[in-house]
Amino acid sequence: MPVPDKGKKAADFCLPDENKKEICLKEFRGSWVVLYFYPKDNTSGCTLEAIDFSEYLTKFESLNTQIIGISPDSPESHCKFREKHNLKIRLLSDKEHTVIEKYGAWVLKKNYGREYYGVQRSTFIINPDGMVDFVWPKVKVKGHVEDVLAKVKELQ
Repeated sequence: MPVPDKGKKAADFCLPDENKKEICLKEFRGSWVVLYFYPKDNTSGCTLEAIDFSEYLTKFESLNTQIIGISPDSPESHCKFREKHNLKIRLLSDKEHTVIEKYGAWVLKKNYGREYYGVQRSTFIINPDGMVDFVWPKVKVKGHVEDVLAKVKELQ
């Protein structure tokens, strides 16, 4: 599926968190949401991104902004990932990659001549009305969290 455009309604979803509690996007109406998709728990880029978002969490919260990370990993994997790296952000499990596909982050990748489908690191800012306000369709981890924080401030 194509990446949702800026100004479009964010696709609603409900997914389990690291404690297997179902979390729905609509629960965050009235708040800003940074929704980010990442390939895999405990890989170098994904770990750095999660740690960065965790370190900046209070700054985002002071702007009425929630951080939600989504990957195909299981709730159990997310739980271990959070504990191992002392993460503070909410991580949701999309094992069937249904939501990942809705947001256009499930893409054909190539690695050493092999083709396969996987998660393209991407980030969405969703405003308090549930509309997509900004999209990073291909994220480079270094400096990304600072860019997201600056964009949230600018949009508000």
